[in-house]
Amino acid sequence: MGQNTTKVYTPPKHFVSAATIVLNEKKEILLIKGPLRGWEMPGGVVEEGESLKEAAIRETKEESGIEIEVLKFCGIFQNVKKSICNTLFLAKPIGGQLTTSAESIEVGFFPIEQALEMVTLGNFRRRIEYCLDDSKQPFYVEF
Repeated sequence: MGQNTTKVYTPPKHFVSAATIVLNEKKEILLIKGPLRGWEMPGGVVEEGESLKEAAIRETKEESGIEIEVLKFCGIFQNVKKSICNTLFLAKPIGGQLTTSAESIEVGFFPIEQALEMVTLGNFRRRIEYCLDDSKQPFYVEF
């Protein structure tokens, strides 16, 4: 009899993140300033057994102190080389207080134009612009 050459299947490793564009009643955007990446929207990796929406709500609360209500799913930016799917939601604040965390050295609400100028990392500004533009949704962007 031949040797048993059964290969063990290794599932692909993908990271899925959920981020929120939180707009208050004054049309200001919630941004957090991280120690490494500068200003960005709150968000992070979806944990096992957690929905995308739950992750968006949890990460926003952890990073900014703000409790949110998710209004809609906007789309996905996929970093193909790094196997990262970034899901994006539009939300509104419903409670909490602006609070910094280990992941955010500054937090605040900023007018849209100012917020877009503050966000300089990669395509993060484009992600915000797509979430604010109904005509682009739902979107799927590979990079």
